[in-house]
Amino acid sequence: MAQRVEHANADRVFAALANPTRREILEMLLDGERTVRVIAERFEMTRPSVSEHLRVLRDCGLVGEDKRGRYRYYRVEPEPLYELRTWLSPFERYWRARLRALGNVLDAMPDNPDNPEE
Repeated sequence: MAQRVEHANADRVFAALANPTRREILEMLLDGERTVRVIAERFEMTRPSVSEHLRVLRDCGLVGEDKRGRYRYYRVEPEPLYELRTWLSPFERYWRARLRALGNVLDAMPDNPDNPEE
């Protein structure tokens, strides 16, 4: 059952990352904390719309927030990305092995000008 919960969070992270605006917000936050106002200046949308994107990112754990005075500061929380990386790593190993095998086939072809054995 715990594995199901883990997949549910991965589903939320993938859904959040599927939106290009949210990916751009995350990229902005890599440079440091930002307020909604500063984030909204980069987009042609209202602050409430940006706040909704931030809520989605916060709900899946990709963004954290701190309230200081009357401002909320948002920052990247990388842990969910690490969880995705862990999930994706077998696929990366699979494709690396496939590409290595393709490279071996290409290297063995007689018409390969890079093959010094010919």
